[in-house]
Order: sequence, then C-alpha cells, then structure tokens
Amino acid sequence: MSKEVAVVFTGRSIERILAEGGTSAWRLDPNRTRRCEFVVCTRNARGHWDQGDWGEGTEAHRAAFLIGKVQKVVPNTAPPENNESPNNRYLIQFSEFARVNIPNVWTGDRNPVKYRSVDDLGIDFSKLKWEQMPEPDSASAPVYEASPVNQNGAKPLTMAEAKKGLALTFNVPPEAIEITIRG
Repeated sequence: MSKEVAVVFTGRSIERILAEGGTSAWRLDPNRTRRCEFVVCTRNARGHWDQGDWGEGTEAHRAAFLIGKVQKVVPNTAPPENNESPNNRYLIQFSEFARVNIPNVWTGDRNPVKYRSVDDLGIDFSKLKWEQMPEPDSASAPVYEASPVNQNGAKPLTMAEAKKGLALTFNVPPEAIEITIRG
C-alpha cells in the first residue's frame, strides 16, 4: 500500500500560503494528515458560490501549484472568514515547498481536502526543486492557541504532564506511570 498525500483545493495565493507558514483553515483529520509527508495545493479559481471574488491565485482551475512537506498540523484559531465557525480547523505547516504547475490534479469532490496515494498522483516528489519556508509574516499569519481546549475543557498534555497528573490521582510516583497510545 502506497503512502498517502493530502490534497487541498484552495483559493489562496502562493504568497499568502507562504506568509502564513502553510495552508490553513481546513476541516480535516489531523492525525491522518500528520502521517502524510506531503500536501498538494490545487487551485480553486472559482471560489464558493456565495463568496464573490474569492480566489487569490492566477493558476488554472484544478491545477496543482504548490507542494509542501508537512512539518506540523496545528489548530487554527484565527478569526473565521465568511462567518464560519473556527472549530476543528487546522493549519498544515510546511518545512519546505516546491512550486509546480500540474494541470487537473484536483479531480472534484465536495470536500476540499482529499487523501490520495503517492502512486495515484503520479508526481515524483524526489525530482521537485525544494525551497526552505520563509519565516511566517506575523501580520498575515493565522493566530494559534498554544493549548487549545476542547468543549469538555480538556487540553493537550506532554507525557511528563500526564504522568505527573496521574501520579497525583493514584498517589504513586510519576515513574510508576506507563502510558500506551494506540492509533
């Protein structure tokens, strides 16, 4: 079975994606996306029916125009656009990027995030000209919470924090706590 690549259908320009540190505001499965080595940005030149003049890029509709090496997938807490809820939206941060022009990579789907196999895309990622990501522009970069809190009040923990908390709960030393993560 071949590795998966995240493919996104975006109206944002290369300049904006680079300024933000990656492609943002996606509703996606963060764990599945973290397992992807690459994200392929494809052009949505038409936008959404109710968003007017939405697309920023000049590339052909459905063409791949930017590929990023996935560095992190982090919660997006920037103010929502178009009165949408910011819940469950993520930024896919890039460590490196390559500019491409590959027609008709986006094959259509209702969801603007798809997962495809490397083999299905037919892109030789080893032959791309990779560039280092610039530092995100703080004026245009989305804002991210250091510790997002879910609706039940839970927030991400380090292993050390989890062990300390469980040690207090069970009145044992932190060294006695073993944590197994499956998934």
